[in-house]
Amino acid sequence: MTSLVSGAANFRDVGGLPAGDGRTRAGVLFRSGNLVAVDDDGIDTLRSLRIRRVIDLRDETELAHAPSRFDDLPVEVQHEPLFLGSVDSFFARDVTLDELYAAIVDESADRVVAVVRGILSAQPVLVHCTVGKDRTGVTVAIALAAAGVDREAVVADYARTEALLPPERNAAVLRAIRAFHPENVNAEALATRSPAPVMRALLARLDREYGSPAGYLRTHGMSDDELRRLREVLID
Repeated sequence: MTSLVSGAANFRDVGGLPAGDGRTRAGVLFRSGNLVAVDDDGIDTLRSLRIRRVIDLRDETELAHAPSRFDDLPVEVQHEPLFLGSVDSFFARDVTLDELYAAIVDESADRVVAVVRGILSAQPVLVHCTVGKDRTGVTVAIALAAAGVDREAVVADYARTEALLPPERNAAVLRAIRAFHPENVNAEALATRSPAPVMRALLARLDREYGSPAGYLRTHGMSDDELRRLREVLID
């Protein structure tokens, strides 16, 4: 399956997901990996999608290493780095995906809320990180679940990423990681996998601790009016 935007890995529209009696609106919320390799055709596609806001979840080191290509596109960029510490630190500590996602929701809750508010502030909107798997996967899943998208559809959207990552990319990334961390047990999962049970477990944890993903956002500052607006923006 090819990316919607040429040169942007894992770029897709989250429209069409079941949400009770409705579905997520097409052309409103997009997700992807970084935009450093977007080519001329990709720029033309981004222009045709009329994206107004880009929410970049990468840290300053990643931004400097792989700056996004926008050319003259009239987009507003919102930076919300979600990792407290470098990406490499997670490989150095050999954390699991479950531990990584727990760190995002526990340590960067204010920024998760800022991402969801960014989705509310202007559409169409693109949320992305480096690969579009973990930081993007967690924040988009929370936003979708809080808006009322069916739980298994949220999980399935997250899990799709694994099939969209090119095998040659995965092999190259794993070689690079293992050159520095040869004993790492979780490298392949961290770099290449998006297993449905991991997202299912994260959302279940938010249910237990906050009542729901919407409850998580509410606890960390979102109002009921904002949550209603989220449903109106994302669900048809």
